[in-house]
Amino acid sequence: MLGEGILKGLAETAKNFAGSFVSAERLTTVQYPEERIAPIEATRDFPFLVYDEENRDGGGPEWEAGLRCVACQICEKECPPKCIYIEKSKDKKLDYLGKAQYYPAKFDIDISVCMSCQICVEVCPFEAIKMDTEFELSTTDRFGGLLFDREKLAKSNEYYHKIHPTEAAAVDERLAAEKTKSDAKAKAASDATAAKAALAATAAAKPAVVPTEEGA
Repeated sequence: MLGEGILKGLAETAKNFAGSFVSAERLTTVQYPEERIAPIEATRDFPFLVYDEENRDGGGPEWEAGLRCVACQICEKECPPKCIYIEKSKDKKLDYLGKAQYYPAKFDIDISVCMSCQICVEVCPFEAIKMDTEFELSTTDRFGGLLFDREKLAKSNEYYHKIHPTEAAAVDERLAAEKTKSDAKAKAASDATAAKAALAATAAAKPAVVPTEEGA
């Protein structure tokens, strides 16, 4: 019958429209902002910098000392709208593996330009930048109010676990495995150095054998 498909589509639309008034499952709106729906785990809005709660070097505020970012600037180079600005530090701090690394002396993201593409997250080799679920960032200051510095971007690993528990757990597991491997490598190198030093000390302490002439 001519137009049968159109009639079926219209009937389905009418069914959904009428059902939205009587079925609780079809109530897709809430009385915002008094009522809120918790965002799903895969929600992504704007980036933030992850810091670990332990203060590795004992200096500075916790968020600064625990930042995972080593100012490699890969995210800055790969950002399509070029909204990330990084300045590398002159000195170094310890990273999660205990290695001395550079850190961002300055790390700004212009939220008014960011397109939430998540490329910065995908290219980061240190699990230092992730996507937040916070979206209520409107401000009357369209320039300075939307330019987030590293202090405003820094959020704890505990917060990361709260908004993306599955992803954060997998990241922690990988970082822990890397640290275990690094510690084992460092211990093996230390043991090898100690054994070499002990061998050299033994050789030095051994008295020299003076050859004797036969028939003397």
